[in-house]
Amino acid sequence: MPLLGVNIDHVATLRQARQGKEPDPVHAAVAAESAGADCITVHLREDRRHIQDRDVDVLRQMVSTRLNLEMSVSEEITDFAVRILPDQATLVPERRQEVTTEGGLDVIAHCDRVTACCKRVSEAGIVVSLFIDPEPEQLRRSADIGVPAVELHTGSYADAKPGAAQQRELKRLHRAAELAAELGLVLNLGHGLDYRNVIPVAQLPGANELNIGHSIIARSITVGLQQAVREMKSLISR
Repeated sequence: MPLLGVNIDHVATLRQARQGKEPDPVHAAVAAESAGADCITVHLREDRRHIQDRDVDVLRQMVSTRLNLEMSVSEEITDFAVRILPDQATLVPERRQEVTTEGGLDVIAHCDRVTACCKRVSEAGIVVSLFIDPEPEQLRRSADIGVPAVELHTGSYADAKPGAAQQRELKRLHRAAELAAELGLVLNLGHGLDYRNVIPVAQLPGANELNIGHSIIARSITVGLQQAVREMKSLISR
């Protein structure tokens, strides 16, 4: 069954709404791990809208599973990653005006910058993954760069209307999963996955890890974070 990476960005979003100390994303990470999370994911955005540098510093010391740092290819963030040394760095696109990440990294259009960032990060001993749309040309260029892993953007599937439209997006993900296997890429998936739509994605061939944040944190308001993580783990293990 796929592993579960729990994204705790929105714990920090709630804290930053009051510029206070609570809730602490580090405490959330510990709770998620105790409930079975296989990885803790955070996105240190350039505008620091939620996760802060100190959060990642402390998480690097506290996380007992794996720490996955989502990051842009900017020099500042790359310098930070090389200093902190997360277990994995997932390179993502980033626009200041977006509410959340709106699509995959265009590896083809930004190949030189992506390649340079991958080189620095991987030479520091960090596993590199590229967050990309499920498009054959993006997968092939990612493999050409030499990264060991990709994370397919599942947003189009998650946003599609249940029925024929969603099935089309699922088939698109299925074809991309098969190509990833052919290219020898570790396959992760994430964005917009929730308790209603996750099972078909968990069943994709070669699915290694699902990164899920918003729906788990939203569910935790009602049932608590540990129960929310356990429920998601149960779904993806079916």
